[in-house]
Amino acid sequence: MAIFYFFFIRPQGKKQKAQNAFVDSLQKGDHVVTSSGIVGKISKVDPNIIELQVDQKTFLKVLRSTISKELTDALNNADK
Repeated sequence: MAIFYFFFIRPQGKKQKAQNAFVDSLQKGDHVVTSSGIVGKISKVDPNIIELQVDQKTFLKVLRSTISKELTDALNNADK
């Protein structure tokens, strides 16, 4: 039981806490990727909805929980 906890449950909990902290720290102007692969710049932040600018005049409203930390980090690393 202890092995199961340390190898499966605990790492998943840490990963979820990091994702929640990332989503809570989102602000206007950040470039992010959604879990479905949409890349955009945050133009407006509401409590549960984020408005992404994907083109000059194209805006999408997405749920805050769909922003992916892993995909955003990968995008930022690819730009460097």
